[in-house]
Amino acid sequence: MSPAGVFVAFEGPEGAGKSTQLARAADALRALGRRVEVTFEPGATVLGKGLRETLLHARAEAAPAPLAELFLYLADRAQHVSHVIAPALAAGSVVLTDRFSASTIAYQGHGRGLDIEHVKRADTWARNGLTPQLTLLLDLPVRLGLARARGGDDRFHREDLGFHERVRDGFLRLAGDAPEAWRVVDATQPADAVHAQVMAALRALLEST
Repeated sequence: MSPAGVFVAFEGPEGAGKSTQLARAADALRALGRRVEVTFEPGATVLGKGLRETLLHARAEAAPAPLAELFLYLADRAQHVSHVIAPALAAGSVVLTDRFSASTIAYQGHGRGLDIEHVKRADTWARNGLTPQLTLLLDLPVRLGLARARGGDDRFHREDLGFHERVRDGFLRLAGDAPEAWRVVDATQPADAVHAQVMAALRALLEST
């Protein structure tokens, strides 16, 4: 019988360095002998690739309305859980995902202004109740993050400052509501310092499971 897997989400506003830190953490965990599955949202499945193109790169006239955007993200998540995350967990892997449910609540709920409780309920259904054992929030001021992410070509990089402030606030509210399952890491620090804090949190989780 395979050991139970471990599920960790990396979250944060634009320019926080999620992808870089996730990749470093994956390498470090593999060096420790752990089996690691690296994944992301949206677009980690065949279905998700088409959804990603619409969600991130649709022209203005074809961009989904906020509610349609929400449902497209949830469709991507349902497929992602079913085809990637759940099988990897069943095989005993440490699953590291670049974005998960918290991004939907922060971006579509807080950012777009959709009803937060409705978003949460729909998301719970889409992910079939699956919840990360740890969510790592790489946090930094919005202006700094956007400066770091300058040159990004998706629709969200083009949103105004107010939108991104609401998204960051949404992440911090979620972290404050569940401190036992979240770790907030100051992403203004040098990359090595961020990595050290990420790994400390991951080691603590792995030792407790």
